[in-house]
Amino acid sequence: MRNRVAVLNVMIDVVTMKEAVETVKQFILQKKSHLVVTPNPEIIMMANKDEQLARIINNADLVIPDGAGVVWAARYQGDTMPERVAGYDLVQNLLIEAMSEKYKIYLFGGAPGIAEKAKKIAEERYPGVHIVGTRNGFFTKQDEFQIVNNIKASKPDILLVALGVPRQEKWLEEYKEELNIPVSIGVGGTFDVMAGVVKRAPLWMQRSNLEWLFRLLSEPKRAIRMLALPHFVVKVMTTRK
Repeated sequence: MRNRVAVLNVMIDVVTMKEAVETVKQFILQKKSHLVVTPNPEIIMMANKDEQLARIINNADLVIPDGAGVVWAARYQGDTMPERVAGYDLVQNLLIEAMSEKYKIYLFGGAPGIAEKAKKIAEERYPGVHIVGTRNGFFTKQDEFQIVNNIKASKPDILLVALGVPRQEKWLEEYKEELNIPVSIGVGGTFDVMAGVVKRAPLWMQRSNLEWLFRLLSEPKRAIRMLALPHFVVKVMTTRK
């Protein structure tokens, strides 16, 4: 039985990174489709306005606390939340596991060329990792039949989908059963970071819960989106149990 806590009506699993990785490994062994989602404060605020997104997250098989704000909110409410489990870091840990476990991985999403570059760098960083296919995130509804068939033919154990929230979650809900892949994860901008197009905050900023500040300084155009953070904090404080 999973231990979950509610953060603004979004259910988050109480897990460490190690536990999240082990859970994904168990999902792969079960050979049936599982959905992993990675909500941060911005996504939680989005889910509070989007009933479909909220339902998808709350019905997902694993919901990791991706964001220091999520950990803070759970603790502020008096709940247990051991650590942040960032989606990017979860993917890197799974790539490490894939080297020895021989998992097959498919990268779907991102701008043209990004998934291919992320694949190349991953193969250099994680020798022996088996990435069985890539596809960019620019497509029409008419392309989806071919995309789904291509992914199915590749038979991945893990499908990483970088279409942005909530598009990636809604796309996976629509095709999850047809794809029948052991683990599907919506990974947002992970491919951009893997490809070196977007830099991640220095480790000291990550550990100081200042990654949001680094992202704002390096991508000023995110300023409007980042307004979700103070709104999130205020809402958590005003709806405390």
